[in-house]
Amino acid sequence: MAAHIGRRLRKGAATTAVAAAAVAALSASQAPGATVDDQGRQSTGDATSAPDTAADDSATGNSPYYTDLPPLNSPNPSPSAGSGDAGDQRAGEAGIPATVLDAYKQAEATLREKKPGCNLPWQLLAAIGKVESGQARGGRVTADGTTVTPILGPQLDGNGFALIRDTDNGAYDGNRMYDQAVGPMQFIPSTWDWAGRDGNGDGRKDPNNIYDAALAAGHYLCRFDWDLSQQGDLRKAILSYNNSTDYLNTVLSWLEFYRRGTHEIPDGTGALPVDRSDDTARPGVTPSAPGTTPPARPGKPSGSRPSPSPAAPGNGGSPSTPPVTPPPATPPTPTDTVHHLEDAGTGTLTAMAGHTFAERVSTRAETEAGKAVAKVRIRFTLVGDTDTTFTGGETVATVTTDASGVAVAPALQAGERTGAFAVQAAVVGRSVKGVPYKATVTARAADALALVGEKEPTCVAGGEFAEPVQVKATYRGEAAGKVAVTATLVTSADDPAENDKGPYFKDADGKAVRSLTGLRTDADGQLTLPKLYADDTAGTFLLRLTTAGGATLDVKLTVEPAAAPSPEPDPSTDPAPSTDPSTEPSTDPSETPAS
Repeated sequence: MAAHIGRRLRKGAATTAVAAAAVAALSASQAPGATVDDQGRQSTGDATSAPDTAADDSATGNSPYYTDLPPLNSPNPSPSAGSGDAGDQRAGEAGIPATVLDAYKQAEATLREKKPGCNLPWQLLAAIGKVESGQARGGRVTADGTTVTPILGPQLDGNGFALIRDTDNGAYDGNRMYDQAVGPMQFIPSTWDWAGRDGNGDGRKDPNNIYDAALAAGHYLCRFDWDLSQQGDLRKAILSYNNSTDYLNTVLSWLEFYRRGTHEIPDGTGALPVDRSDDTARPGVTPSAPGTTPPARPGKPSGSRPSPSPAAPGNGGSPSTPPVTPPPATPPTPTDTVHHLEDAGTGTLTAMAGHTFAERVSTRAETEAGKAVAKVRIRFTLVGDTDTTFTGGETVATVTTDASGVAVAPALQAGERTGAFAVQAAVVGRSVKGVPYKATVTARAADALALVGEKEPTCVAGGEFAEPVQVKATYRGEAAGKVAVTATLVTSADDPAENDKGPYFKDADGKAVRSLTGLRTDADGQLTLPKLYADDTAGTFLLRLTTAGGATLDVKLTVEPAAAPSPEPDPSTDPAPSTDPSTEPSTDPSETPAS
């Protein structure tokens, strides 16, 4: 026992030194003003601004994680850096299994395109994957990235862990009583339900597939428009995954380690982590590592019947089974007390395409007696044929109710698809009637149109206008981009009927047309009309431009008469050539004046 304790103490001292070194390196390279305390923990001025995340608001439900820290040696050991078991171990610790590494890099590439402002590095996914599952248990995955055996965390039954009752009817974790973190990135089922992604293109969202799980983790970390190249946002994102300062420091240590370099190793050959954050056993419970069957609840048999106890003194030697003490009753969670949801004063949800909704959906959780319930997760889901999203590009958002029982959804960002859709509010982890909110996206509009330039278009009858007509649309003083515009050559200011003479456009076949639809302003609200031509009719004409939203502009077009052609000379009226020899120049040399 003494030897065992000594090993643990020596290992603790070594890992503390590693943590201090790794986090100090990260502090020096990334976080000006950051400090490292004597235990190797990093702190910055914004440390207190990290989200105070409830267990079931994090990706993992704040499940246990591996606390092994990176080695002090180079992440890219040379062939001569070591030999035998020590060298192999260093290579395994530094290397990332090929399929797992590919999944992280694919996720980074996808997020670079979908959410470029997030600046997600694949090394962050690798750091989280290392801490959550030891890189999918050392890369024990099939060719398509699915783990050979499911990776499950312990059941979150409130006995030493967070209390999260079943939300998926056991669909992901096989547990119909409590939730368990699932897969190589350890998502709890209720989070995977909205955060899950199809990363390998097989049409499924499988938390046990490293491609799906890595992409989901990337979207999860980028969901609040955080810029992960900024130290403050990076810390918030990591803490939102598992709200623990020790977890944050462990992930940061591996992030810095992988940023200094790593290499690919064959699938299934990665080093398996040893130490976990729940190494201290709960009374009556043996900690389980991801990938193993979770322990039974205290006081309940784990499978086979218990062996009879030895004969008790004074009972004649007959065997007896001690009575099983039932587990203490679990107090109800706030979620258990929710009876219904109520609208908390949400206004009319209407926005123009491409614009942000001014109103936000607000829902109140109440008991049967109408009392507010705080700390309840409300899931808001967009329903219907719409490309509207919440801020950050997601179609589902989960928000925890505040002290007044109210959860306010993130702002809605209207897409280009117009029409009605709904926002459905529901309680996570409890089947109570939800609240639907109707929302509408209207077509892009402009409330003003102006001619670009002061010169009025002019041309000659039968010719073409030299300069195209350019206009700019605005809405409430701002440029109105992608607004539909109709252009019609009208009969007069009082008669909007299409004119049958004067200027005209040409269609694709070169035929004259005097009305155009389907025109749209560019992103800056400007529109350049197609070339205009004039027939033989001179005069002043009107080009009327209209937009959705009621903006109208009349542009005056002037067609000047064509210049009269010069008359051809009439031979009958021209004077005959003179035949008077006196008018002809003399060719007689004798008549040449003397000099």
